[in-house]
Amino acid sequence: MQADNKLFDDFVKIVNGAAGTLAGVGREAEAGARSKAKEWIGGLDFVSREEFDAVKAMAAAARDDADALRLRVEALEAASAAPKPTGVEG
Repeated sequence: MQADNKLFDDFVKIVNGAAGTLAGVGREAEAGARSKAKEWIGGLDFVSREEFDAVKAMAAAARDDADALRLRVEALEAASAAPKPTGVEG
């Protein structure tokens, strides 16, 4: 009976060791894949999130400025197109 328990204990140790080894191999494979992906993506012409947000904010500010200028031009055009009162020289 004691021999059966020892045999079972040895089997459990082997299985646990194999599971630990497989987990380590899995972690190594994942790290290698991540490294290769970063290397491949790093070679492409991507921008960082911070750069993208900065350009997006600048574009929004430029759009706001363009809208303000458009409104000023429209107001000036309306003022210059308005009929001048008679008798006023200018």
